[in-house]
Amino acid sequence: MPPDIRKRIDEWVAGYERAWRTAGATGVADLFEPHATYRTAPFEDPYRGIDAICAFWERERDGHEESFVASFNTVAAEVDTGVVRAEVRYVGPPERLYRDLWIVTLDPRGLCTRFEEWPFWPDGSEGTFARGPGQ
Repeated sequence: MPPDIRKRIDEWVAGYERAWRTAGATGVADLFEPHATYRTAPFEDPYRGIDAICAFWERERDGHEESFVASFNTVAAEVDTGVVRAEVRYVGPPERLYRDLWIVTLDPRGLCTRFEEWPFWPDGSEGTFARGPGQ
């Protein structure tokens, strides 16, 4: 893997955001190696291969491709793997907030071979904003 792995991870993450914002799952093949794995949480079984990842994306987005604000920061990168801190705020309805750590492994072409997500959300909300008085 080239020594510029941090740059390559940042470029991959930008592509991921573009693909997530685009209806359909056609961008998945531009991001993932055909036999890639995509794990949505540390103890979950991964989705395996493009077809399974595409089906997962279609279910999860549920037509809300553009209704979010996101920020990403690659906090570590070495050899072929990067760790990315992500914060995604869906403007709803319902409003949801996620903070994630992503572990992304790229092949020499820049395609992801392994993606693992460590999702976090506000206490007890499972990603849904808690509403206080007057909100």
